[in-house]
Amino acid sequence: MPSPKPDTPRANLGWTNRLGLGFMRLLAGVPLPWMRRLGWLGGQVLHGVAARRRRIARTNWALCFPQHSEAQRNRAVRQHFVYFVQAWLDRSWLWEANEATVRSRLRLVGATHELQGNAPTVIFAPHFVGLDAGGTALSLFVPRKFISVYAEQVNKAVDSWILKGRMRYGFKLVNKHQGLRPVVQALRTAEVLYFLPDMDMGPSESVFVPFFGVSTATVPTLPRLALLGQAKVVPVVSRITPQGYDVEILPAWPNYPGADAKADTALMNQRLEAMIQTMPEQYYWVHKRFKTRPPGEPSFYGKD
Repeated sequence: MPSPKPDTPRANLGWTNRLGLGFMRLLAGVPLPWMRRLGWLGGQVLHGVAARRRRIARTNWALCFPQHSEAQRNRAVRQHFVYFVQAWLDRSWLWEANEATVRSRLRLVGATHELQGNAPTVIFAPHFVGLDAGGTALSLFVPRKFISVYAEQVNKAVDSWILKGRMRYGFKLVNKHQGLRPVVQALRTAEVLYFLPDMDMGPSESVFVPFFGVSTATVPTLPRLALLGQAKVVPVVSRITPQGYDVEILPAWPNYPGADAKADTALMNQRLEAMIQTMPEQYYWVHKRFKTRPPGEPSFYGKD
């Protein structure tokens, strides 16, 4: 196939991607307070122009926090866009700055003893905007091998940059199309799984369990992996702070999983709700969390 001409949309997109990645690499040396201000400005702009994602976030917020007024909801969603952009820009220094800078901006707190030793462990890492900071902090400060499941990005240049960044300090990534076998094998050899099971993955592998009182399609993979790997489940919450990120390790869930995968999945959502309540604007609201509906129920998002 011949190369595209310089004035084709495909070529222009390639230049745009290269410029974007170059910009992110340049940002690695910018002082963090300036980065935060730039993220605040970018969040305001994105909130204004990304109408579709703004509607999705507002719909999600209204479903999860029906007690909030429209003004409260709109303020929260605007702040969410700020955190979203700040966390995205922070990937510049997480993946490109020197190690001393990265270490100085990450703080591992909480029940750090849960990750000591060689016990098989699944980390429940919900989709807070700082999830990449959480993975970096664990791989830097915890002397164990970590593995995570990875979904390829459409753009190859961006995909390569993200892969390189996430594997920078020894994280091993498994493509989701490889299935669960390599993940279970890793758990049984004392690797720690950094796992993010709280997105809508469609109806085929999901069960419907409550999430903020809404019947929500949720994959029951967390209890299944913990059972197959004979692993404990340790929640980790990554929180943006003015100094960088606090990555909090919470106590392992006792007697988890149980005998019923659906009940265990419902319990996962219940505990996730409690985590979200501590910093609701930092959860990932721009995803259609309630896209898959039980048979006969209309979409919450209309034709969006």
